[in-house]
Amino acid sequence: MTTEAVPVAAHRLRPDQRKAIVAGAIGNTVEWVDWAVYATFAPVFAGQFFAKGNETAALLSTLAVFAVGFVMRPIGGAVLGAYSDRRGRKKGLTLTISLMAGASLVIAVCPTYGRIGVLAPIVLLLARLVQGFSAGGEFGSSSAFLIESAARGRRAFAGSWQQVSVGAGALIASLLGTILNSTLDDAALHGWGWRLAFGVAGLLGLVGLWLRRSVHETEAFTSIERGPKRNPLVAMFRDHPGAALRVAGVTIAGTLIYYVWVTYMPTYAHLATGIPLSEALLANTIAMVVFLVLLPFGGLLSDRIGRKPTMTAFAAGFLIFAWPAFHFLGNSFWSVLVIEIIGLVFIVGYSANCAVIMAEQFPPEVRTTGIGLPYALAVAIFGGTAPYVTTWMNARHLGNLVWAYVAIAALIGVAVYLTMPETKGKEL
Repeated sequence: MTTEAVPVAAHRLRPDQRKAIVAGAIGNTVEWVDWAVYATFAPVFAGQFFAKGNETAALLSTLAVFAVGFVMRPIGGAVLGAYSDRRGRKKGLTLTISLMAGASLVIAVCPTYGRIGVLAPIVLLLARLVQGFSAGGEFGSSSAFLIESAARGRRAFAGSWQQVSVGAGALIASLLGTILNSTLDDAALHGWGWRLAFGVAGLLGLVGLWLRRSVHETEAFTSIERGPKRNPLVAMFRDHPGAALRVAGVTIAGTLIYYVWVTYMPTYAHLATGIPLSEALLANTIAMVVFLVLLPFGGLLSDRIGRKPTMTAFAAGFLIFAWPAFHFLGNSFWSVLVIEIIGLVFIVGYSANCAVIMAEQFPPEVRTTGIGLPYALAVAIFGGTAPYVTTWMNARHLGNLVWAYVAIAALIGVAVYLTMPETKGKEL
């Protein structure tokens, strides 16, 4: 695969391109608030949906539902990705946010196990499956929309805002956790505080829905709209199998390490060291702010020096950092904060690049399917199980080996990133 020199003019974003990127990023943020709030409040509402008696078993059951939600992501990536490739990025994004927000509102009002028995975990499971289906279609559609809305020499910068918005969603969920843990007593937090968080997340989805209905369709999609319609899923497997495998390979290290650091590290630190959950969440929140500020600069660096060097720096960094991070994790706010920040600085190398690398593998007629399905498969296998695996290891007194779990993923990343073709400047 060859790349071409990028003209200076291609580094400038037009006003309409900037508007599309802002609208796409904000809409994506509220979508991921709904997704992230589940993991943030899992230790709080675990006992509400499962039989009481064993707190660890209840938390593991809640995290198992979290992981099962990832099973639907490949299905969502295939079905909603094909829908977006056929009907447009705008329609695909409108559908995904409607499903995600609706499921959050269902969780917010669902009765507890004490009131309706086994129906409570069933409703929780079904709602999470819908969210997983939505999330599976979200990444491909939003990535394609942002990359196709960008100037050629600013594609990584535009794509970085996909991950800025994902991180912002996790940040808002973490802020909700920090505020509610700090202001409510245990009875209020376990009684109705967690419901408030899901309700806020669902209502924010209405804002995202309005934003997505206001944007224009991308030129890349409209240029192929009048062409012959092929099944995007069939076309991806038949014409682009190597690119699909590459997307999955690129995702493995990034998704596993991202979910350990961003989604579950506060809970893990709380269980492993005894640090108060509110302090661990505050450290996570501060580290996320640093991460979000750095992401666009990571995208600009990728647009300047290429995708491979910045991705390899991420994986090699974690290969070195994994053991010290878990070995020196202590029962103090500053210990968690420093480890969170260092890890998230490394993750910038992956998160600033993943959307653009995946979009650059495929032509527009199969782009959202090509991004969405293999990415969702890798996330389901390696990202969705990460919180469960780390909790299980800690419960079995194997927490001192979690670093090896992260290091193996990083080693896979180094191998994939060093051997993938450079796509900076490639014609879309």
